[in-house]
Amino acid sequence: MGKRDLFTLEIIANNLMVTTEEMFYAFARTAKSPVIYEVLDFAVGMTDAEGNLIAQAPGVPGFSGVLDFVARKVLKKWGSDLHPGDVIVDNVPYDAGTHLNDVTLAMPMFYRDELIGIILSKGHWSEVGGAAFGSWNPNATEVYQEGLIMPCVKLYDAGKLNKDVLEMILSNSRLPEYTKGDIEAQVASMRVAMKRVYRLIEKYGIDNVLRAMRKLIEDGEKYAYQKLKELPKGEFEAEDYIDAALAGTDKPVYVRVKVKITDEKFIADFTGSDPQVNISINSPFPATVSGVREVYMAVTDPHAYPSGGFFKPLEVIAPEGTIFNPKPPAPTSTYWESMAFASDLVWKALAPHVPEKLTAGHFLSIIATIVGGIDDRTGEPFAIVEPQPGGWGAGYDMDGTSGLVAIGDGDTYIASSEVYEKNFPILVERYMLNTEDGTGHGKYRGGFGVIREYRILNSKAIVTIQVGRRDFPPWGVAGGMPGPGNRVPLL
Repeated sequence: MGKRDLFTLEIIANNLMVTTEEMFYAFARTAKSPVIYEVLDFAVGMTDAEGNLIAQAPGVPGFSGVLDFVARKVLKKWGSDLHPGDVIVDNVPYDAGTHLNDVTLAMPMFYRDELIGIILSKGHWSEVGGAAFGSWNPNATEVYQEGLIMPCVKLYDAGKLNKDVLEMILSNSRLPEYTKGDIEAQVASMRVAMKRVYRLIEKYGIDNVLRAMRKLIEDGEKYAYQKLKELPKGEFEAEDYIDAALAGTDKPVYVRVKVKITDEKFIADFTGSDPQVNISINSPFPATVSGVREVYMAVTDPHAYPSGGFFKPLEVIAPEGTIFNPKPPAPTSTYWESMAFASDLVWKALAPHVPEKLTAGHFLSIIATIVGGIDDRTGEPFAIVEPQPGGWGAGYDMDGTSGLVAIGDGDTYIASSEVYEKNFPILVERYMLNTEDGTGHGKYRGGFGVIREYRILNSKAIVTIQVGRRDFPPWGVAGGMPGPGNRVPLL
């Protein structure tokens, strides 16, 4: 392969990465739900024909370990029964997901009769049924109370919409128009990506496109090993507790990790953490992997492009039946509260050893908020679904960042108060930095959290809010003081 060939492969590889970014923005521009087009609570990407992640667009870091799980599940279930035009829908948490709201669509890519890859889009649907409005049910004791389960079934079969599957999905949603709009936007954005890949094949040939896919994985692996050599070697441990009230238990849930770093491996072992709980905060194993991948990228290179090759040195161990790898039918609708600890434990273990890369602890909890009901003015259902921002810990040479979303939300945005007030019977009365409770003190202080107050301008509404890190506040480093805990007062 000559220099020209290598140059061409680099062009194709970059085009594949840009293709996922174009798919990302196409979904954001056309979705029906504010949690998609305002918050950007979704992620998109593609794999090769074996389910190895080739490229993933920026989005929710909490989905960084999920897309390739779904691709491999699709390949295992459907195999030779995949056809051009198929779209598979899946939201099962335990083997390929997070919670039921986060629904992944998978579209196989074919060149003639050969499967060459899978396009994937995972988005938060505002409603998938279940006992609670918005399908987040902090009181659920089993997954069946959390909404409709879509176990890797075909939404489109050879390009033809399966109307029965769509009708079943919409019939189980309190917001069927939003759900249908999000589905249509999701599928349309994936077709944009498919067209871009086919144009690359037409221009450069199928062999070069397949070589470029392999190059993305191989380059990612080489770069990962290079960055591992720069990290401190050895074993690093951390432990913490999840609030008892959050977990619905008599005592706090104990969680721990042992991180082992060598020149060839980055291992996060959660053995010793408490068993799964009988409430919805359990973190499915793919979500736990995502949580670790976030910190793995932070300490290697946060600007690296995620791929199966870049993640190859990473190994995550979480015994089945524990809080970080629950068995069905464990509820998972608010999984992020324990998944966040998967990130935070690895972070806490490594922060003293790589202070130039990791800050002190942050507010951590997503503080997931739903306000929904039937609008008195229109008789139509409404719902806001959003994370809340908070304060981040100080760095070794700077104060902490104020008013930023938690690590699991990454590139998601803070929803616009004006959008909510225009579309829903809600008034945001106060939205400000929380200077009332202060910050954790040290040579450099932690960042400020926020105060956000809603007034509901409706005869009634359902409010669901879940908050963690109340009893066990954000931790300091090198003698720095802990920050204040989170709280949600109802006025």
